[in-house]
Amino acid sequence: MNEFNTIDFENKWVVVTGASSGIGQGIARALAACNANLVLIGRNQETLAETAENIPAENVKLLVIDLSDSGTIVPLMKSVVEEVGAIYGFCHCAGIVDTRPINVTTPDSILKQLNINLIAGTEIVRALVKKGAMEEQGSIVFISSVYAHVGGAGETAYCATKGAVGAAVRAMAVELSARKIRVNSVSPGFVHTAMTEKGSKLTGAQLEAIVEKHPLGAGAVEDVARAVIFLLHHKNKWITGTDLLVDGGYTSV
Repeated sequence: MNEFNTIDFENKWVVVTGASSGIGQGIARALAACNANLVLIGRNQETLAETAENIPAENVKLLVIDLSDSGTIVPLMKSVVEEVGAIYGFCHCAGIVDTRPINVTTPDSILKQLNINLIAGTEIVRALVKKGAMEEQGSIVFISSVYAHVGGAGETAYCATKGAVGAAVRAMAVELSARKIRVNSVSPGFVHTAMTEKGSKLTGAQLEAIVEKHPLGAGAVEDVARAVIFLLHHKNKWITGTDLLVDGGYTSV
């Protein structure tokens, strides 16, 4: 039996960004196994369709959009709510990193990461908290990073955007508590994904050095998915404003 089959989201609708690959794809598949209905957002139609394989058509909606175009997000989410009804949960997994030394870190490179890592997510939240768009006692989870807690050479912009995610999560948790909507984040360490294996600018030796800094070694997508499922689930109703480190001990060293 799939371990996620023992958890039931009771056909509640959950929005997942970054669902076409990596951590977002793993979280989407885990939620599907937990009996959640899904609105999957990604940039690639083909890989997004792969994520939705084996999910009945009536239980999933695919949206291929460019989240860097923030002006389109609120109207699009309004149309989604009109089609499927109130949303229960939201997980913002979409994210980008542009590793470069500070002497070539331009305002544009910072804003590019900020737009995806934070603003796209807060725009979706802005749409969902409008009257009738989100269930009372809903749940929101942002994927942050260990780099919200520690520094890294070449990661000034990325650290700044992930630190901003943590600050925004705490503020939203306080603001939305009156509606019993919970807001949390998960900060993964190094996780094996297609992007980290093939799309990284780092050499194999550099990646191995990063893995060695994790006492429990590198993580898997399923490790992050378990944490997200825990925070999203309606039974965990007294957890909000927190950041759950899933990093194999990286930040403890």
